[in-house]
Amino acid sequence: MKKLAIYKNDPWLEPFAPAIEGRFHDAQRKEADLTQQTKNLSDFANAHQYFGLHRRRGGWVFREWAPNATVIYLVGDFTGWQEKPEYRLKPLGDGTWELNLPASAIRHGQLYKMRVKWDGGEGDRIPAYATRVVQDPETHIFSAQVWNPRVYKWKVEKFIPDTRPLLIYECHIGMAQEREGVGTYTEFRDNVLPRIAADGYNAIQIMAIQEHPYYGSFGYHVSNFFAASSRFGTPEQLKSLIDRAHELGIAVIMDIVHSHAVKNENEGIARIDGSRATYFYPDARGEHPAWDSLCFDYGKNEVLHFLLSNCKYWLEEYHFDGFRFDGVTSMLYYDHGLGKAFGSYADYYDGGQDTNAITYLTLANKLIHELNPHAITIAEEMSGMPGLALKIKDGGMGFDYRMAMGIPDYWIKLLKEKKDEDWHPTSIYWELTNRRYEEKTISYVESHDQALVGDKTVIFRLIDKEMYWHMTVGDNNAAVTRGIALHKMIRLVTLATINGGYLNFMGNEFGHPEWIDFPREGNGWSYRYARRQWDLVDRKDLQYQYLNNFDNAMVELVSGVNNFQALAIEKLWEHDGDQVLAFRRGNLVFVFNFNPSKSFEGYGLLAPMGKYKVVLSSDNPEFGGFGNVDEHVEHLTQFDPLYQPTGKEWLKLYLPARSCQVLRMQRHSPKKKA
Repeated sequence: MKKLAIYKNDPWLEPFAPAIEGRFHDAQRKEADLTQQTKNLSDFANAHQYFGLHRRRGGWVFREWAPNATVIYLVGDFTGWQEKPEYRLKPLGDGTWELNLPASAIRHGQLYKMRVKWDGGEGDRIPAYATRVVQDPETHIFSAQVWNPRVYKWKVEKFIPDTRPLLIYECHIGMAQEREGVGTYTEFRDNVLPRIAADGYNAIQIMAIQEHPYYGSFGYHVSNFFAASSRFGTPEQLKSLIDRAHELGIAVIMDIVHSHAVKNENEGIARIDGSRATYFYPDARGEHPAWDSLCFDYGKNEVLHFLLSNCKYWLEEYHFDGFRFDGVTSMLYYDHGLGKAFGSYADYYDGGQDTNAITYLTLANKLIHELNPHAITIAEEMSGMPGLALKIKDGGMGFDYRMAMGIPDYWIKLLKEKKDEDWHPTSIYWELTNRRYEEKTISYVESHDQALVGDKTVIFRLIDKEMYWHMTVGDNNAAVTRGIALHKMIRLVTLATINGGYLNFMGNEFGHPEWIDFPREGNGWSYRYARRQWDLVDRKDLQYQYLNNFDNAMVELVSGVNNFQALAIEKLWEHDGDQVLAFRRGNLVFVFNFNPSKSFEGYGLLAPMGKYKVVLSSDNPEFGGFGNVDEHVEHLTQFDPLYQPTGKEWLKLYLPARSCQVLRMQRHSPKKKA
């Protein structure tokens, strides 16, 4: 076998070649096994077109895979929820059951379930491939719903995402509205998408799309994998949202959950035919010890059929542009990575890898890119498994990006444990740029995780309760002034050092003051904190506008540079004593003075010789600054014979305390004689 490229930039991985190459061959063998009767993975991943309820010429056909069942009836509005002989399914063999019905037997909008019987028991179940599941507002019972509307006509048939760089706005449909209640797909399309477009983000990452019985789970305890959550609206309304996003040039990434499933039997696929082993591991391996959920048996071909088809369904039926796979760390290891330090490469290859799950993830990535070469796949993974975001042919698992989950942890630790005067630029720069050379990451300061009750957003860690009393324009509260200054700096240095993409959770761009707390018994089932207060950023008498203005400006600056994320990062200056950091990307120079009390006049940085002009300053009054940086001055580098061989000269700047600025090189100066 040809030496894999994964070793090229990291020869320290070569001792673990058997494990790395073993996962490569595992995926090859499994793909060959799955595609014996088909041309490729795409042809294999069509379970959703066979199973479930489908309108066919002259009638309806319903199929389900339920190998442990002895009898299955389709029951619903059309049978008075009673077992009727004409609605009894017939076994076809290999655990597959089928029912053919005339066109008049069921109608669009009617509710239904399966009544499944097995040796020693029976129960009503929602079909595994149901594409529409709704909850009764009075009884709160979930049922599948016959859904056969007119075919949605797409305005944008083909969309190619702009990933140069990828700028993601993470969002949740239900809590994106101002009012107390559950937001809808239509409200999001009409009210929130225009904001995102105006903010300059080129992608949204939508959470909680797959149906889930408990709203407060944030969508991570999925019950119905092929059904878009009906609490936000209809499938056509979701399609309209995605269509409008594409019209605005915004890619739509779905937060997909294939790492586990809810235990609920009445709502989900747990014991769908009386046996938990149908989709999940039958023993202790089938229960997630930390999430109170069930773990898929990725070694079973029928489960791979289900999950791979699920990927294809969301791409083709809804035109999603890709997926952020949740809980990948949990999938990679038998122990789900719980309590493991991952301090050396040996920790990744100690025999604790779940080869079945790794094979599934590899095949999922291959399928997704086979269906759409422009699709985006992102792994939410915290262990640092090498090769996760590397091409399969190079020895990787095929993800396009991995979440840089250490970055938000770093910012939280810094804010909690270090005084401002102890912030070291060397540490900040190392943390933001310490990553695998060949793997692209999604950098972020905070996501929805940090906004939940029990945690704190960055702005709340910075300002705390003072936010409630001193955010009015003109109120010069010291805590607020500090918080606004550092909020801008933290975000810009994180965005400026990306090697793949950048992510922001909705509202954090303007320092949304409230945590997220979904309705629950402990808060009186209130929606007060499960919403976004957009009026705060719209009001000109409040300082939230400053943070939003700065976020817009930095996003516009970076997105205006083609393939910014691919530009080399050259460190120009770092001085922990002064707390000053400077680096260059292309013709942009980023300068940060983290010092809480010292401003520097004529501070010298070594930069490529030339003329520079400030194009962004956090000290601009438009961003809540003091206007101490003259953005109209052109800065000429000053010759120093000592550094002539390097082509560097002194760029001398005024650096206000707790501020950052970006300068663009206007032109190169001719070389000077010594």
